[in-house]
Amino acid sequence: MSTAQHPPQRGTIELEEGRVTAQTRHLGKQFILTVKAPAVAQRASPGSFAHVRCDSDIPMRRPLSIMRADPASGELEFLYKIVGQGLNALSRLRAGDSLSVLGPIGNGFTLNPDKPRKLLVGGGVGIPPMVFLGEQLAVAGQAHRTLVLMGSEVPFPFSTGDSAHAVAGMGPAVTAGIEALEQQGIATRLASLADFPGVHRGYVTELAANWLGSLSESERAEVEMFGCGPEPMLQATARVAAEHGVDCQLSLEEYMACAVGGCAGCTVPVHRDQGVTMQRVCVDGPVFAARSIYPA
Repeated sequence: MSTAQHPPQRGTIELEEGRVTAQTRHLGKQFILTVKAPAVAQRASPGSFAHVRCDSDIPMRRPLSIMRADPASGELEFLYKIVGQGLNALSRLRAGDSLSVLGPIGNGFTLNPDKPRKLLVGGGVGIPPMVFLGEQLAVAGQAHRTLVLMGSEVPFPFSTGDSAHAVAGMGPAVTAGIEALEQQGIATRLASLADFPGVHRGYVTELAANWLGSLSESERAEVEMFGCGPEPMLQATARVAAEHGVDCQLSLEEYMACAVGGCAGCTVPVHRDQGVTMQRVCVDGPVFAARSIYPA
């Protein structure tokens, strides 16, 4: 994965007629959708997303963060939760159905080689980019220096179990992790306000603060943080990063009409040294430095 800022990806986005290979339903109206779309899968990176057509009778596409992309098989994987007519229609697709996929869109996460400790924080539908990034870090041999924290108010759509990895700052009752990531050598912990076994009862950002607070100053200097989720969680993530002096990148979740930078409907104020500018989440983001979105 590149460590330099990517240029906007307009002009390099694929419009591909994909084929659904699997769709599984999970509790809480959550679905994991697998689509064969080789051109998009070849170029997807953690933090990028696809704009999919949910139904021929619904002209407006829906943006979905990419959870996995396998260039070898040409498959993409998405996790989504039914919200509205479009995603309800998407949930009715079955293996063999066609799906128009526009992507990959946006500038994903960038990794600083001088910050070898990676802290990934995902909440709700913000979990997919963290899975994608975590698994790429594992492939790159960095699993042992990666911690993934996930929060959800509905049951996690993954197999969970007691983590085999000790994590500083976690209470003795906080033991549950995501098995698929744990098997790749990545330590994970979970948070929820629901009463799930082995899960921290509270916010995922509390776990992040606890872990960062357990590190020495020199250890924190090696950390960079990544987050994706609902806006209150992103605000809390930015605050935790600022309080502990940690660099942080956030992937924003915004409503998008065109998703290719034409309509400017997803603009957000971005704070730079030279002032505030309005930038488009779809092509200028969706990943931004936390301090540029939520300045201290």
